[in-house]
Formats: sequence, C-alpha cells, structure tokens
Amino acid sequence: MLDIQTHMDFAGQGKAERWSRFIITFFGIVGLAYGAFVQQFSQTVYILGAGFVLSSLITIPPWPLYRRNALKWQKPIDTDAKSSSSESGDEGKKKKKQ
Repeated sequence: MLDIQTHMDFAGQGKAERWSRFIITFFGIVGLAYGAFVQQFSQTVYILGAGFVLSSLITIPPWPLYRRNALKWQKPIDTDAKSSSSESGDEGKKKKKQ
C-alpha cells in the first residue's frame, strides 16, 4: 500500500499557521481595496474566499515543507522482561548507593 505521511511536526504547525494568517490577511486587504474601488462588496467576499481556498491548499495537507523537524522518540521499554526479573514487587523503589 502507499506510504502517505499524514503528520506535521510542531515547527511545521507553527509555519502553517503563520502562512495561513498571512495569506488570508493579504487577500482580505486586497479584496477590501478592490471592493471599495469597484463599489461591490461581493467582489471583496469573492477575493477573500479565493484567499481562503488558496490558504487551505497550502497549509492543510502535510507537505514535506512542514515535516522537516522530526521528533527523536525514545526507544520503548520492554515491560515484560522487567516485571519477570523483579519478583519482590519493589519496582518503584530506588536502590540505595553503597
């Protein structure tokens, strides 16, 4: 089956949020100026809608641009081997230094 990445790292989420806000704000300002120039509020709404669609296409999918800072996960602890080796039930207690 295809190996499609569906995650976005934390830094990528911040970058996507900044891009989204910038694009929608830019299209809102341009749309407001153009709508005021032609005296049609509908043109402002159309331009803002186009900015929303463009922003969604750029920021919602997890493009490789948003997956550059992968987290380094710790290796899982094998709990079966640990519980079978300690039969006294002192798993949570710290050992004293001698």
